[in-house]
Amino acid sequence: MLPSKRACACLLAALLFVCAGRHAFAAAGNTEDTRMSVEERAKVIKYLVDSENEYLRSIEKLSEEQWKFKAAPAKWSIGEAAEHIVLAEALLFASVEKALAGKPNPEWETKTKAKTEFLERILLNRNGKAQAPEQIVPTGTLSRDEVIARFKAVRAKTMKFASTTDLALKDHTAEHPFPVFGTLNAYQWLIYIPLHNLRHNQQIAEVKLAAGYPAK
Repeated sequence: MLPSKRACACLLAALLFVCAGRHAFAAAGNTEDTRMSVEERAKVIKYLVDSENEYLRSIEKLSEEQWKFKAAPAKWSIGEAAEHIVLAEALLFASVEKALAGKPNPEWETKTKAKTEFLERILLNRNGKAQAPEQIVPTGTLSRDEVIARFKAVRAKTMKFASTTDLALKDHTAEHPFPVFGTLNAYQWLIYIPLHNLRHNQQIAEVKLAAGYPAK
């Protein structure tokens, strides 16, 4: 489902508001701004929109048999992958909030340098596998409609924050439980959400290509 004209207009208005705030910040003589840049905000919003549209298109018209099909006993079904995406988004957004609740990290530039590009590279590449933390392992008990409803609710919260926040995100950090990621700032935790979504959209596509995947 593509964003409506009204939604796009709201996003544009938010970006214009942020631009005005940037000019005021500069006029006041401040030289360091750890908030999202206009370009960074546009990037995360595009990822959010693209990942949502791809996700919903991939699951909205599935039959119950397709929803529950597993290519192998140890592999997730489409329903489980879709549920995992919802659970992970809530957890990742909580990490954004956790980072912002702490004091600014004076070493944020060194600790988080090039991490955004690293996240984009590693999360969009399905070659590496990771064990999902227990709290975001899917139960497989939710219906397709339940998963979609929960996704839309949690994504609306993420999108509103990404579109309107003017908080200093970059100098507030939180540790990732996987050492490969280490320290991430609040902006990086935010962009992690749609990147993770896109990663598992690929997993859903892989299930559809598996031998034995049921036709309608």
